[in-house]
Amino acid sequence: MPSLVDVTDADDPPFWPRIAARVNDAVASLPRDQPILLVAHSNAGVFVPVVVQAARRPVAGCLFVDARLPSRTGPTPTASPERLDYLRTTVTGGRLPQWTAWWDEDDVARLFPDPQTRSAVSAEQPRLPLSYYEQRVPVPAGWDDRPCGYLLFGPPYDGMAAEARDRGWDVDEVRGEHLHQLVDPDAVTARIVAMTEDWGASAGRRGGSVPQ
Repeated sequence: MPSLVDVTDADDPPFWPRIAARVNDAVASLPRDQPILLVAHSNAGVFVPVVVQAARRPVAGCLFVDARLPSRTGPTPTASPERLDYLRTTVTGGRLPQWTAWWDEDDVARLFPDPQTRSAVSAEQPRLPLSYYEQRVPVPAGWDDRPCGYLLFGPPYDGMAAEARDRGWDVDEVRGEHLHQLVDPDAVTARIVAMTEDWGASAGRRGGSVPQ
């Protein structure tokens, strides 16, 4: 996975084209015989359709892990109106606080397995411009013409999992908090592998291409 921490260094929206290009560059460097699977966590889910469209190689499948879903038809708001109203009250120096500062301390602390992990993650968190959450991300037609699935950790994303099930996607669960991949990476990885292990073979049988 390419690092995206600097895509908002310049407050010059929209940011989604830079995200799609950064992921595409990483995909282009992978071995040609390696199936491409997109695994998106949290708010990264809204960018999956534009990443699929931008990819120069076919994407075999898309898995959303405790993630927001893109709209069935776009564009997808990056944040709800209620979230934007709150975020506007927190801006200082043209930037938002780090993500872990948005919540009560007790709620944040339980997301991490230990203080050392929290410190390492916090050190990498950028302070995003408000404009990042004001952007609306396109939803190109045909992006989900491939296997898609949803891996749930728990509330409040259970509603998203129900929506994924309504879309006909495979849905599974590893019970935990929103950053459970940090708490039990082995269990989360095993479930991701189990959910996606047949997707590469399915892509080969379809022989399809990514919409351009």
